[in-house]
Amino acid sequence: MTGTSQLVLVLLATSLALQLVGGSTLDAASGAQPEGLQDERDRIVLAKCCEEHEVLLDHACVPLAEANETEAWRPDFESEDGYPGAKPPRLPRYLFKYGPPRCRSNENQWDVYHYSSSSDTLVMLTSGKLRHYVPDQVDEIVKAKELYGTEFLEPEDVQAKAIHYDYPFGHYCADKAILTKDNLSAIYAKICVPRAVKWASTDNLIRKAVDPALHAIAVVCYLVVAIVYFVLPQLRDLVGNIVTSLMVCLIVNQCASFITIFTEFGNHINFLATDLVMFISLLAAFFWLNALGYYIWKTFRSKNVFLRSTDKKKYCCYATCVCGCTVAIAATAIFAHFTLEINKPIIGGVSFEAQETLGWLGLSVLFMTIAFSIFFNLYFILTTKNKLKRMRTYGRIHHKMKYNFRTFILVCMAMSIGWVFLMLSLSKYNGLVYCHIILNALQAFIILYVCVFGQKRVTFLLGKTCNCCISNENAEGMEWGEEMTAINAGY
Repeated sequence: MTGTSQLVLVLLATSLALQLVGGSTLDAASGAQPEGLQDERDRIVLAKCCEEHEVLLDHACVPLAEANETEAWRPDFESEDGYPGAKPPRLPRYLFKYGPPRCRSNENQWDVYHYSSSSDTLVMLTSGKLRHYVPDQVDEIVKAKELYGTEFLEPEDVQAKAIHYDYPFGHYCADKAILTKDNLSAIYAKICVPRAVKWASTDNLIRKAVDPALHAIAVVCYLVVAIVYFVLPQLRDLVGNIVTSLMVCLIVNQCASFITIFTEFGNHINFLATDLVMFISLLAAFFWLNALGYYIWKTFRSKNVFLRSTDKKKYCCYATCVCGCTVAIAATAIFAHFTLEINKPIIGGVSFEAQETLGWLGLSVLFMTIAFSIFFNLYFILTTKNKLKRMRTYGRIHHKMKYNFRTFILVCMAMSIGWVFLMLSLSKYNGLVYCHIILNALQAFIILYVCVFGQKRVTFLLGKTCNCCISNENAEGMEWGEEMTAINAGY
């Protein structure tokens, strides 16, 4: 047996021994775990307002004997999709934690009593959540028909569509309550509810008035850029078509973002679909920006810019690549959300049923792709700037591409900064949200200025087309090549 084969055998034996030792160590560690700890992990946690052998007597926790009670409170469970007459659910194993909930700074504690003639209904779900059905919305088929516009509803449909709030552990406590004044026994819960928002508050005005107005202004800015580059025939080259497509994606993004502002209209809005449209259109906009950067980068690297296919064929090629990449990444994000997402964010309201929105896993797929596209754009910018420094002479196409390159840099900077603050605004901190609202409109103004009013060639063509704002500049005062544009345009 050679030395190499002996070494292989020694390594295999060592690896096997380490695996056996590691496995026995893990078994010993798991075997040493107390059974009580394992049982506790298998149970759901419920919040009880009073101690184990206490009940609530006239708003105060007292022992069972003092309240003339023999048994402590035990919850009656229902499944989340249960309805009257449904099969009773399998009772879960649970563990009590005692004490009132600790509400957040923007929440208030609210007492709810559930008894036979009360309008409120409290239900303990098998998941450990406390469900509170809103008054006048439980088991009323007529009210459900008025809300949802149907001629007939099954009992399970009424229960499923009834308006309710679900409170997880930490946002409620429940117990049995004895009210001596009214001589009745009830189920009591102390829940954390959001404070009422005043319309005139600064936060509400910024989110519900200023933000929609700035979204509308941003849509107008992007629409002006798209119309200018689509209508003027001198701008309908490959760069102009890419800019138009980029503006269309940004307009769709702004419209979808505008819809998500008004979460109180949840009956008419699918938040998951709106979020997908908003973020996928933003992803497509960055892919179009990538296409523009690649085209400029490739033009400066090409040795002969005249040996090229038509702009129409190139645009079809770029559009196919952008649409294909967008569809592939979007499909990956949707697959990740529906199959791999564990904690799906929920939006619920008083007037609509709770809905799920796009989770962090799907967002991470979309946002990481945008981050990589920004890195590619940075590479295009740096390499193209180095190429420009080494160039001694410029042709007409290179000169035109030089100004397109400047436009690309400024648009890329504006969109990248806007994306960063969009990502930061998802943390829900008011300051970051306000910064995103302002920068969202500022980004639109910057793109409008860079693409239209900041380019003499575009303003010159607009002035000639609209017969207004025509300056008396001579050829020396114009950018190099602009006088050729005037000749080609027939002015």
